[in-house]
Amino acid sequence: MPFLTAPNWQISWTPLLVLGYLFYLLLGAMVFQLLEKQAENHSQDQFRLEKLKFLQNYTCLDRQALEKFIQVLLEAWEKGVNPERNSTNPSNWDFSNSFFFAGTVVTTIGYGNRSPSTVAGQVFCVFYALFGVPLNLAFLNQLGKGLNAHLITLEKWVQKPGHDQVVQRLAVAVFLTAGTLLFLVFPPLVFSYVEGWSYGEGFYFTFITLSTIGFGDYVVGANPNKHYIPLYRSLTAIWIVFGLAWLALVFNVGADLMEKFLQLKWHKPDLNLVEGAPTKLEDEPKQPRIHIPS
Repeated sequence: MPFLTAPNWQISWTPLLVLGYLFYLLLGAMVFQLLEKQAENHSQDQFRLEKLKFLQNYTCLDRQALEKFIQVLLEAWEKGVNPERNSTNPSNWDFSNSFFFAGTVVTTIGYGNRSPSTVAGQVFCVFYALFGVPLNLAFLNQLGKGLNAHLITLEKWVQKPGHDQVVQRLAVAVFLTAGTLLFLVFPPLVFSYVEGWSYGEGFYFTFITLSTIGFGDYVVGANPNKHYIPLYRSLTAIWIVFGLAWLALVFNVGADLMEKFLQLKWHKPDLNLVEGAPTKLEDEPKQPRIHIPS
């Protein structure tokens, strides 16, 4: 009896990845809405109540004058002016703060708490980012290659005779753990001490910054009631650059592993390619043909 050859099923994982990506976005939207919408409504109600109390305590003001003053505060905030600051506070555009801002531009973090307000500054920012972003990507690429080279050297060392696979995995884990401690675990301790944040807030700022998400809800050196050393934000900018390279390497490794997992899961080889089994009709013994005269 001839062997039947099953078709070679190869399911493309690209549409599945697209569907999974969209599902992940929808899941995030639903969870964020569930967690944050009620808190937003509570904050809005609280703000309205505070405005009403303020008008009741200061009867010389009417609602229109209060709304106008609030609008002035919002415009000042959008231009990077903190209403709590006074004339003794350092400038938002001293060299340390400007250096930090330049770093957020080329790294595309963009916290949003500070931006150029002059036309000349906005035009310069566009061209500065136009050349700075590719330069930053090239720099991070080289920095990532350097980190990857150290990782490869470590893997070669553990692959010497006498080093089994368990030791190899342990060495890679040590490499990743050292980076995690240096860029994700210890910095929140520093930020918690300097900024007065909790450790959770410091860790949140650390990851949101190094992943270039940069919401701007937490920014270092922005508290007008604190006095920072001049190099604080500049050193933070340098830490961000090296942290970006390390986290980008981690993200690349994670993306490669996910891609390989999808390819292995959805690429199914021919089940009938058994060693020694014929797969073509030509491999079967030929039957003799009987010629019937007409």
